[in-house]
Amino acid sequence: MPQSLPVHISRDQLHSLEVPASFEADGSFDIRLINHAESLHVHLHLDDPLSEIATLDAGNHYVEGETERRVRVEVDTDALGEQPHFGKLKVATAYGAETRWIDVELTEPDPTPDSIEIDESLANPQPKDSTREPLLDTQQLPVLVLGVVALLIAVLSAILFQQTVVTAGALIVFAGVVTALLLLSNTG
Repeated sequence: MPQSLPVHISRDQLHSLEVPASFEADGSFDIRLINHAESLHVHLHLDDPLSEIATLDAGNHYVEGETERRVRVEVDTDALGEQPHFGKLKVATAYGAETRWIDVELTEPDPTPDSIEIDESLANPQPKDSTREPLLDTQQLPVLVLGVVALLIAVLSAILFQQTVVTAGALIVFAGVVTALLLLSNTG
């Protein structure tokens, strides 16, 4: 999530500045110039300690009336080191008539892992689960029993009557029972 420093301009009166007393970031951040009135110029300046590791692309910024403009402060995170770095940011409007200083603390960003650490236990074969699920659950069992009974009746009828139509019917019942068994095993 990008860090941002809000600067409210002309919220109470023309050219007034509302800024936090201090701001902390762990790398580059945006200054949000939020103008609540007519268009104006805002001057931003980093003091010497802060400008050693941070840069602004420009000092003067034109902000349209009732709009917001973001100004990026680029921080050289390699120069930060492990100790926090302190400095001041100057914000001025009305040609310096309204000026505020913000204490800025820059800290080292949290290290983000570039790779995934792999534990040596992944190299060992994983034990196989010895518990097996039943082929059919208790709700599927009555369907299986009825299918087997229908198949037995169809086969016995085909044997007893020895007619082509009955044999064809028995084959259709057999195909239906096999299809039902396949569907039941796939839904379980």
